[in-house]
Amino acid sequence: MFDTRYIGTELKPFCVQVERGRLRAFAIATGQDDLVYSDETAARAAGHPSLPIPPTFLFCLEMEAPNPMEVYERLGIEYARVLHGEQHFTYHRLAFAGDTLRFKPRIVDLYEKREGALGFLVWETRVKRSDGAPVADLRTVMVVRNPTLGGLR
Repeated sequence: MFDTRYIGTELKPFCVQVERGRLRAFAIATGQDDLVYSDETAARAAGHPSLPIPPTFLFCLEMEAPNPMEVYERLGIEYARVLHGEQHFTYHRLAFAGDTLRFKPRIVDLYEKREGALGFLVWETRVKRSDGAPVADLRTVMVVRNPTLGGLR
């Protein structure tokens, strides 16, 4: 199903500026009741320079790549056959509203299970602040259903 020569391939890096309004909307949408994530005054009172980015918000920002479908297009994957498998975050430091973050993704593994009925695409993204300080490492695992094998439709 996969061409394993793509393992190690870097995808196009990109930058995203973190907006306060989006952080507030995310806090509301996810039911965050800690005001440090939605109220600038509360964030500053807690010792932060601005609103901190909630832990899973980096995944939302990663989807703001110029071409969020790049990895699927490069591998020839029909997106309708993709399922979210896993998401992991390793945090190095907080990031805040107003920061510009640089995302640098790369494909780290491609493998199959169930005799090729399921393919697994793994990529990791290093996130750094504009000054080069590491913020987090993201790891994404997507499952690709092969419609010709294993009766998965």
